[in-house]
This record gives sequence, structure tokens and C-alpha cells, in this order.
Amino acid sequence: MPDTPVLERAWALSPQVAVRPERFGALLYDFGTRRLSFLKDPRLLAVVERLADAPSARAACAEAGVPEAALPAFEKALDRLAETGMLRERAA
Repeated sequence: MPDTPVLERAWALSPQVAVRPERFGALLYDFGTRRLSFLKDPRLLAVVERLADAPSARAACAEAGVPEAALPAFEKALDRLAETGMLRERAA
């Protein structure tokens, strides 16, 4: 479903990714690729933490209190995390 927008798909953290919460947001570390990613917004961490249980990324954003006006920025951030393998698509 690559043509389906990121926000409409169901995601979860890759099993190889560890999350370390920080004051600014969080660090994500992929033990497989040794890639480090910074989540520079605590709300993005809240979204990532909700992804595994939410039916879609949009639902995870809503649960985390992300306002509609901020969704494009969150969609871009989630898309980047998916491109780098930090997130894996899952069945809804």
C-alpha cells in the first residue's frame, strides 16, 4: 500500500529499535543498522508510543493530542522514520 498516505496506515516500531526518552523528545536507536534518530518533539514520542495499538498513524496522532494544523509535520516525520526502517507497517 505505498500509495496510501502515511497517516492512514498502521505502524509499529521495528523490533530492533530501542527508545530512550529525553527532555527534548527521544532518541531512537536501531541495533540492526546502528542508526540513531532524534525525536525533537515530545508529542512525536507520544505518537510513536501509541502506534502499535492505534488503527492508524492519524489515530495515534489524535490520541497524543496533535492538532490538525500540525499533522503535515508529523506525517513528514513519520514518513522519514518509516523510510529509515525505524517504523514497520503492520496490519491495521
